[in-house]
Order: sequence, then C-alpha cells, then structure tokens
Amino acid sequence: MQIGLIGSGNMARAMARGWGRPVLCSDAVPARAQALAGETGGEALATNVELAQRADVVVLCHKPAQLEEVAREIGSHARAVVSILGGVRLTALREAYPDRPVLRLLPSTPVEVRKGVVLLADDGAPELESELGRAVADLLAELGTLVRLPESQVDIAMGMMSNAPAYMALVAEAQIDAGVRAGLPAELAAQLVVRTMAGTAALLEHKDFDTLAVRREVTSPGGSTARGLDALERGGLRAAFSDALDAVLNPGAPRR
Repeated sequence: MQIGLIGSGNMARAMARGWGRPVLCSDAVPARAQALAGETGGEALATNVELAQRADVVVLCHKPAQLEEVAREIGSHARAVVSILGGVRLTALREAYPDRPVLRLLPSTPVEVRKGVVLLADDGAPELESELGRAVADLLAELGTLVRLPESQVDIAMGMMSNAPAYMALVAEAQIDAGVRAGLPAELAAQLVVRTMAGTAALLEHKDFDTLAVRREVTSPGGSTARGLDALERGGLRAAFSDALDAVLNPGAPRR
C-alpha cells in the first residue's frame, strides 16, 4: 500500500520513521517534504493533487484549519483518506470528502520507535470493516498499540495519550534535575531515570496495568519510598495531571 502524507511535520515524520518504508509526501514548506523523502527513500511531490493521484491512501497531516482548502484540491483524486487532524471529527471529514472512505486516527510520537499508541475512532461506519479499513489497521498496528474506541471518547483519550510524551519528558527532567542538585552527574542521572521509567512501564504492563500493585511492592511502611510519595502528594502531583487534562479538553477555561 502506497502511503501519501500531506504535511511533513513532526507527527508525519514520526509515523514515516516508524513504518520504515518509502512514502510520498508534500508540505507547504518544500524543504520539509524533501527532507522526509530523503530519510525514508520516498518522494517529495510538488502538489497535493499529484500525491493524491499516486497514493493508495492519503494521510492528512496538515493544519486542521486547512481541511476544506486541501479537500477542494484532492477530493476528486484521493482513493481513501485518513486524518490525524486534532479536533476534526468524522462528520467534518465526511462533509469535506463526501464520496471517499474516511478514517480518523490520533497517534502519539513514540510511533517513531514503534512504541506508540494509535487511537482509531469507531462510529460503526462500514469503512472500518472494509478491506481498506483492515489494511489501514494493519499499517497502524506496526506503529505500536492500536486502540479502537467510540469517537465520543477520542478527545479525552487524546488528552491522556497524545500529550503524554511531553509530560513524561517533563517528569523525567524534574527527576534528573533533582539528582543533579543532589550531586549526581547529569548524564548518569538521565540514564537512571529514563531506564527506570522504561522498566516501570514494562512492569506495569506485565502486571496488567495495576499501578497500586507496583507501588505496594516498592513501598515499605515509613520507608524512603513512602516519604517520597508523601512529598509528591503534598506537592500536588495528582492535581497537576488532572489540571493538565482539563486544560487540554477545555482550553478556554480559567486557570486555578
């Protein structure tokens, strides 16, 4: 299946790197498309129309505000359309591409190393069970974990998942900085924190995502872990993550 990416920004690059195969790509900044094509062994195309004509499936990676503009260009040429446009629901996609099969998904940046989560909006449309839907699902599964969920839950899940790599990086950075302040070399502190995060993620998965079980196994009454957890609770860790999700889902809401 020949993949065509309209838009060659961060998420398009992450997906292309995860797939590890040549892709067709275009971008409003030609140099970005050329760089991505060079990296994947693919081809940068001068126009979105040419890309749509040659691709088996067009992945919309452009800015959400460009939905109608791009649809006017390629709507009569694209065989099938997959959107990763944040906040653009299936109803809007189908209005823009009324006579083409359309799928909506949201990936996370770890798809670059095939460890991402890809959300696939499922509203019961026949596209998902078609030959195209199954082929796209197989492609997405190469990038990590594919999760099908009702579209009404997509934005909430996106707020949990799509932004999380930045949150986890910030948590790691805070731990590393604390280690450096206490006297560890920065490189060693970074290795200790990141390796422990990766190992803990694997352990949580092994234990069926039972966070409480993992915490109990490392926390002795009155011990160092208990004291550290108490400090994190008093520092407002839970409230901070809750506020972060609220800020993502309700960008206009006043801040506390």
